Amino acid sequence: QVQLQESGPGLVKPSQTLSLTCTVFGVPITMNYYAWSWIRQPPGKGLEWMGAIGYSGNTYVDPSLKSRTSISRDTSKNQFSLRLSSVTSEDTAVYYCARDYSLNTQYDYWGQGTQVTVSA
Repeated sequence: QVQLQESGPGLVKPSQTLSLTCTVFGVPITMNYYAWSWIRQPPGKGLEWMGAIGYSGNTYVDPSLKSRTSISRDTSKNQFSLRLSSVTSEDTAVYYCARDYSLNTQYDYWGQGTQVTVSA
């Protein structure tokens, strides 16, 4: 059974760094050929793909976010993480981690999502 769970602070101050971790249960994040993605949904808006880390450790980030976004992993803990720097109120959203296959952006497993609010 594959499960994903997001964790991290729900409140971040403007200009600081948003940090989230996704813990994966039931499958190694190193298994061919899965990719592990971060997706967010601002209030009243649609889902926005942010980036992903592949089974090999290669990372992919949306061009609009790449200057501020870092995705990493800890294979010993079966976790991958998101760091989004220099946040503003526009980064307030529900953040999800999800699994896809070969970066097809067709996700079969999702975390429950976690609300992150950027506010002073």
